[in-house]
Amino acid sequence: MALIKTVNNNKPEFGENCFFAETAVIIGDVVMGNDCSIWYNAVVRGDVHYIKMGNKVNVQDNATIHCTYKKAPVNIGNNVSIAHNAVIHGCTIHDNVLIGIGAILLDDVVVESNSVIAAGALVTKGTIVESGSVYAGVPAKKIKSAGPELLEGEINRIANSYIKYASWFKDEAEEK
Repeated sequence: MALIKTVNNNKPEFGENCFFAETAVIIGDVVMGNDCSIWYNAVVRGDVHYIKMGNKVNVQDNATIHCTYKKAPVNIGNNVSIAHNAVIHGCTIHDNVLIGIGAILLDDVVVESNSVIAAGALVTKGTIVESGSVYAGVPAKKIKSAGPELLEGEINRIANSYIKYASWFKDEAEEK
C-alpha cells in the first residue's frame, strides 16, 4: 500500500478511480481529481505548499513533485502525463501536457495547454511554455509546434494508456 501521510493537519485528498502503487509516497496538502495514478517510487510531497492535480494525471515511476515553502505551489491540469524520473517543482502545468522522461521543471514555470516537454529537458525558473509547443534542451527552448498528430498520438494516447495500465493493477488486487 502507498505511503499516504498527513502533515501539519493537511491530509491528501483523492477523486474516484485513482491508483497508487505500493511504493508511491503522497504527503500533505495534495488534492487530485479522478482517474489519477501515482506509480512506483513516485513522490508527491505537499509538505511546504499545496499540490493540486486535475483529472487523468499520471505520475510515473520515480517522478518527484514538490514545492517551495510558502512561495511556489504546484498546479496541474487535466490529462497530464509526467514521465519516469521527471522533477516538477513549484510550477503550473495546464491541460493536455506530456512531460518527458527525466525532464525538470523549476519554480514559476508555466506550461500552457497542448504542449510537450521533451525527455531530459531543463525548463528554467519562470519560463512560459506557450500553448501548442514542444520544448527541448538544456535550457529548454521551443523547437517546434505541436500539431494534432502529437496531441492525439502522444499526449492523449499516453494519458489514456495509464488509465488502462492502472486498471490491470486494480484487477489483480481485487482477485486476491
